Amino acid sequence: METTITVYGPLRSATGAKTVSLEWAGGTVADAIAALVDAYPRAEPYLYDDDRIRPSVRVSLDGERADLVTRVSGDASLTVVPAVQGGARE
Repeated sequence: METTITVYGPLRSATGAKTVSLEWAGGTVADAIAALVDAYPRAEPYLYDDDRIRPSVRVSLDGERADLVTRVSGDASLTVVPAVQGGARE
């Protein structure tokens, strides 16, 4: 299955482009993120803590916010916004 993925922030340096086409077996949003990391290993520290997807990673499926368990169809497009770090605590 081929899916178009648009990435933001530091993920662009990991993929080399804002939008990439990903060939993968299909499945859920979590599976798509895993396939993205398989294809672009430098993306892993922006998306995972140990073996879990960071809770602050945001994914949209065809323009709508999607949970990690949402199924992805073959003609879907994903947008991935990595975890944002920094800021000050009061």
